[in-house]
Amino acid sequence: MEIGNTTETSNTAEINNTVAKISFIIPHKGRQEFLIQTLESIIAQNFDTSPFEILVITQNESLAIAEHVNSNQIPIKIFFQSPDNTISALRNYGVTQAEGEYLAFLDADVQLSNNWLSCMINTLNEKTERKLVSAAQINSQNAPPLEQIRTALSNAELDCNVNFLPGRNLFLTRDVFNEVKGFPEHLITCEDYYFTDQVHQLGKLYYTSAASYVHLGEDKQYNEMYKKEIWRGQSNLQSIKGRKIPLREIPSFIIPIALFILFLIGVLATISNNPVLTVISFILLLIPVGLYSARLYHLTNKKVSFWHVFKFYLIYFPARAFGTLGGVFKSFSNTGIK
Repeated sequence: MEIGNTTETSNTAEINNTVAKISFIIPHKGRQEFLIQTLESIIAQNFDTSPFEILVITQNESLAIAEHVNSNQIPIKIFFQSPDNTISALRNYGVTQAEGEYLAFLDADVQLSNNWLSCMINTLNEKTERKLVSAAQINSQNAPPLEQIRTALSNAELDCNVNFLPGRNLFLTRDVFNEVKGFPEHLITCEDYYFTDQVHQLGKLYYTSAASYVHLGEDKQYNEMYKKEIWRGQSNLQSIKGRKIPLREIPSFIIPIALFILFLIGVLATISNNPVLTVISFILLLIPVGLYSARLYHLTNKKVSFWHVFKFYLIYFPARAFGTLGGVFKSFSNTGIK
């Protein structure tokens, strides 16, 4: 599989001679085959590997990767942690064991383009106000519609400063990490929203298409997405505490709950034989779904049918509502870390 741009930047050789140590920190739970592909993509970087170290913080009881990964003298350290720890706790623990001045936080199911590291260092150091950088998501080969939708959403804003970066691949200095006091260990999900928002208070976040990654564990079936969105939504309200919420983020909290309420009103109106209220309720429900679908349809460059996009939101909004409401009362278990 060819992933992204593989051309080295003109000053890579100079960077290789001067770069400080780089720590790749990978929280892990569950599937080993994706982790192996993640490690192989790190080893395949078109970069001098001498300053590398890789730290895998796993919640599995055992992990055997040595026979599957040719590390080329890159130290791979494995740490076992309790299944009760959050992904933030795993990442923070990894930093305490890391030696790097640069920190690369990766999920255990991403496959990096081989220019990822050289691009991240160049992009981060290009402007002093930049504090955190990330590469763009691309589709896997023969990606199904749902994966294409997810990728389009990830790339809604590209090659610009952003207010938020997803946690699948993040690159920053240890000094910045220490200044924001790490990831929020009290959050089960939405920790990347919280963490990158805290970094945003210090400077710019930049999302670049000059390097890329494939999200190997991306949702490919709608039933899988439904379950995961319930899990992902459970920390929505908790993630608000302690940070300033930008105006553009507010609809993501309000709309799923509002649509759920409209649906209940429509059902009750139908049961009570009130056709006018039924029609009004379902029209009001479909308007935002239609608007969101039209925007996303254009984000996919119309490569995915409008029906698939519409179906995505018909499933996404109820799942987020259930997750948000359920998160008030309990925590949902996850089958694997993102």
